[in-house]
Amino acid sequence: MSLVELSSQQYVQRLYIDHNGWLNGWLRQRLGCAHNAADLAQDTFVRLLNSSDNLATLRQPRAYLSTIAHGLMVNYWRRQAVERAYLDALAAQPEALAPSPEEREIIVETLLAIDAMLLRLPSKVRQAFVLSQLDGLTYGVIAQRLGVSERMVKKYMAQAMLHCLLLVQE
Repeated sequence: MSLVELSSQQYVQRLYIDHNGWLNGWLRQRLGCAHNAADLAQDTFVRLLNSSDNLATLRQPRAYLSTIAHGLMVNYWRRQAVERAYLDALAAQPEALAPSPEEREIIVETLLAIDAMLLRLPSKVRQAFVLSQLDGLTYGVIAQRLGVSERMVKKYMAQAMLHCLLLVQE
């Protein structure tokens, strides 16, 4: 281990000692759950340990920590929303069609990966993809809704499909 890595780990250790209690409280206020707050605080410091940023130059460590924790909290809420939507859809199905807990976890993970992929797409590409795949609209109707040509919608769909293929390869 190099001296730079050692000093970075020592700095994260110092940040943890100085700010973990504050960060836990900050997250607990927003989440309303001490257990989830502790998990996200821990994830924040793990993210710091894996970071390539020069942490020793931080002037406002709490602002930096809260920014990282906020991003993790948004991801947590997004995951909760996807899981809740899936479980609501599942509850509407006959019990005989219900997947096993393992299958449910795989489905939720897949939905989260699709959600993350969609968020990486440019806005109009994402809209075209959702209108086509979820709403079943034709390219002509999508073009009218987005105010673009049908040829542009085809380009958007090609871009979205490429992202889907890359997701499958992961």
